[in-house]
Amino acid sequence: MLTLGCARNEVDSEELAGRLAADGFRLVSDPAEADTVVVNTCGFVEAAKKDSVDALLEASDLKETGRAQAVVAVGCLAERYGKDLAETLPETDAVLGFDDYPDIANRLRAIVAGETHHAHTPQDRRLLLPISPVDRTAPEVAPRQRLESGPLAPLKLASGCDRRCTFCAIPAFRGSFVSRRPSDVITEARWLADQGVRELFLVSENSTSYGKDLGDIRLLETLLPELSAIDGVERVRVSYLQPAETRPGLIEAIATTPGVVPYFDLSFQHASATVLRRMRRFGDPESFLGLLEKVRSFAPEAGVRSNVIVGFPGETEDDLQTLCDFLVAARMDVTGVFGYSDEDGTEAESFTDKLDPDEVWARAQHVTTLVEELNAQRAEERIGEDVVVLVESVEEIGAEGRAAHQGPEVDGTTRLEGEATWKVGDLVPARVVSTEGVDLVAVATGEAR
Repeated sequence: MLTLGCARNEVDSEELAGRLAADGFRLVSDPAEADTVVVNTCGFVEAAKKDSVDALLEASDLKETGRAQAVVAVGCLAERYGKDLAETLPETDAVLGFDDYPDIANRLRAIVAGETHHAHTPQDRRLLLPISPVDRTAPEVAPRQRLESGPLAPLKLASGCDRRCTFCAIPAFRGSFVSRRPSDVITEARWLADQGVRELFLVSENSTSYGKDLGDIRLLETLLPELSAIDGVERVRVSYLQPAETRPGLIEAIATTPGVVPYFDLSFQHASATVLRRMRRFGDPESFLGLLEKVRSFAPEAGVRSNVIVGFPGETEDDLQTLCDFLVAARMDVTGVFGYSDEDGTEAESFTDKLDPDEVWARAQHVTTLVEELNAQRAEERIGEDVVVLVESVEEIGAEGRAAHQGPEVDGTTRLEGEATWKVGDLVPARVVSTEGVDLVAVATGEAR
């Protein structure tokens, strides 16, 4: 099982692995030893699509060099393009959509036996659920088998999205927003804790919407203390907050609930009110800075990350300057920068006032240079700060992990210096003594727990 893309895909892979293991399949870590290679693809942006296609082609080579009899594409790229992907990538033996997941074991057996699988014709999955959120039903709970052994694990809150951002195709192939039942989330969290997980990373397309289809938009505020109270769970981290939906009570819950890290993954996307309206989003520098001020009033050392899109159709130089001024004022820990590109089937694809690709690239480079400097400055502000580091790898001297303000993979790391006998999963109190870009260097100030 090869996984590309985001943490939500990681959960999907573990659910597929759980279904297959329950039906007699055996997971192997080396693709060369597999009879079937399942590639869980990403279809978010052009670079991710290319990575997914490359992974499928590389896996297909195993049919010549290894023992593989079949290579199967699943995930967002497979769902989004279906039969078109199957036709353009004949090296792949089958392309399976989300509707194939419940019967994944029989699908794979048939494919290995030489049966031809006819890939689905893609459709807008938002049409498969009622328009009214309260009439939607959560999907069945799938078994799960961990594919990683680290101390952190993603935990899915919901799937799909009801927003209509003009640049984003995710709702069309992921479907409308559907929350998981709190009891299912808690049951899975307990299972993860029993597997040795110490940090739960709550993932969805829009965590601020959690509970709205269950009749309680404030359900996440209720769920967080229940998750953090689970024996063995030391940290709960929430991902992907929609700024326009981030209410004061949720800010307070994330910032002050014991065991929940004060970490705010806020998807601003831009700061110009004009550009945001064209994106079908809401906000401006004043409201966004007010939101950050509210966060820091509860937790001055809170971690804040975001993503922005540069070069959106119609973006003027004044709009770009508004974004840059906001980024300077926001003092965020990490900011991802994306140059705009058309996504198939989105509203923005039809906009006529697009910038020249070279101009988009130049603007993206300009903003990237700015945020690299700003994020490094923010890291330097943390020198002397006391942190608690979750150890994720151990070296001969020292260890590496993440402080509370650092999310997995994209927010930098903290290196612990010293000769202590730390082990993976330890929580080590430490003090930041220096920085390397967005990464921190710290020395332990107490015993690990």
